[in-house]
Amino acid sequence: MDFLELLVLGLMAAGVWLWLDSLKAREIGIRAAQAACAEEGLQLLDETVVIRSLRPARDDDGQLKLRRVYAFEYSDNGDNRRPGSVTMLGQRVELLHVRPQLYVVPRAPETHETQYRND
Repeated sequence: MDFLELLVLGLMAAGVWLWLDSLKAREIGIRAAQAACAEEGLQLLDETVVIRSLRPARDDDGQLKLRRVYAFEYSDNGDNRRPGSVTMLGQRVELLHVRPQLYVVPRAPETHETQYRND
């Protein structure tokens, strides 16, 4: 194999990894949106999330991860569509926005069992 073939093979492997990692993060985002809507008595419309941005970011330990922002729509009365979003850092939910509240998921679940609301 020459260098060009190795480069193409490496790029294909990186693309497959990104695709699989994004599928897993998306599933976590969908579950987080479903749980937040259920907790607030809202209906998650279309039962899915849509990627809005993807960029590298560092976590609290300084490790480079992908920050993904997913958008979704929900309804509070069944006749309207309202926007919400889930921000993921790697495979962890970082922020979840529904209604005017912003849910910040605590960094250390063993010390903070509840979610905080900033009104």
